[in-house]
Amino acid sequence: MPHKLSKTRRCQLLGISRSSAYHKALPPSEEDLKLMRLLDELHLQYPYKGSRRLIDNLWDEHGLHVNRKRAQRLMRLLGIQALHPKTRTTKRNKAHKTYPYLLKGLSIERPNQVWCTDITYIPMRKGFMYLVAVMDWYSRKVLSWRLSNSLDADFCVEALQEAIDHYGAPEIFNSDQGCQFTSEIFTSTLLNHNVKISMDGKGRWMDNVFIERLWRSLKYEEVYLHAYKNVKEAKTKIDDWLKKYNEKRRHQALDRMTPDQVYYGLPSNLPLVA
Repeated sequence: MPHKLSKTRRCQLLGISRSSAYHKALPPSEEDLKLMRLLDELHLQYPYKGSRRLIDNLWDEHGLHVNRKRAQRLMRLLGIQALHPKTRTTKRNKAHKTYPYLLKGLSIERPNQVWCTDITYIPMRKGFMYLVAVMDWYSRKVLSWRLSNSLDADFCVEALQEAIDHYGAPEIFNSDQGCQFTSEIFTSTLLNHNVKISMDGKGRWMDNVFIERLWRSLKYEEVYLHAYKNVKEAKTKIDDWLKKYNEKRRHQALDRMTPDQVYYGLPSNLPLVA
């Protein structure tokens, strides 16, 4: 008979507080969901703006008067704040072990040398989801992704394990210090595959710029154009977009090659996948 973990131990492994395991939050109202969508769009346009200035934009661009406490509450739910010091969909858990930053001065020159990850908010017709992606730093290839209706660590672990199963383990895995990525269940997955763990410190917000650009393109080219009726539709549409991103999206920084071409070492003069 398998050993049954205590509630406290399960919360520690998943990177959540014990109280949150018992608390069932009320879903946001329709009005809050509308404001969340607008705040998310404004944040993509003005990532350097905090709640005060985004409130001004809501009034100037949409004629909406929103008090600061409400805006801050919705921004916390979205996981966004001004890029000084950092945008964050993840929140640090001070009880978790953190790791030093390993990328300073490092020349990243091959696939699977460094992977990185991030989480973003995905609006739905009713409600919202969270999306995590694992990306190869050198090629910009999205190796795996997962959708979840909560910010628990388990969907991040699933995405990480899928990437390792398909592509092998990287030499270094870089993330922020969000509680999902510092949780024991996440870090132990990396350590069990002999992966060096690197975590952004203060002032390192630019290290997420590749995935931030991915989120911006995904949202403006796909997510904001559709009001997904359900999770199945969201998964199908996002999967289609990410496949095209990997196979067809040429990057100027990659000498006009696609992430797949760079990751697999394919000649740049080959025709792209139809």
